[in-house]
Amino acid sequence: MIETRLDVINKQGLHARAAAKVVSVASRYNSSIQVQHNGQTIDAKSIMGLLMIGAAKGSSVTFRVEGADEEQAVAELTDLFARRFDEGE
Repeated sequence: MIETRLDVINKQGLHARAAAKVVSVASRYNSSIQVQHNGQTIDAKSIMGLLMIGAAKGSSVTFRVEGADEEQAVAELTDLFARRFDEGE
């Protein structure tokens, strides 16, 4: 299992378009991918769950990834957050 903390650095936080991109990445992997924020744990493959955690700019989320392709999943999610969900801010 890999646990990593990622900072939400894009202007609008983890809003609908950004959450959809997280779900798209997470859904490509067989690993279990959980997200924790403010005491809530949700499945990263659930757009409703991601929207409900309300991660605003400047907050952090913790990903717990477990499975055969966990390293690739963490690398791609880390890159997505670093790119600010390709929003060109």
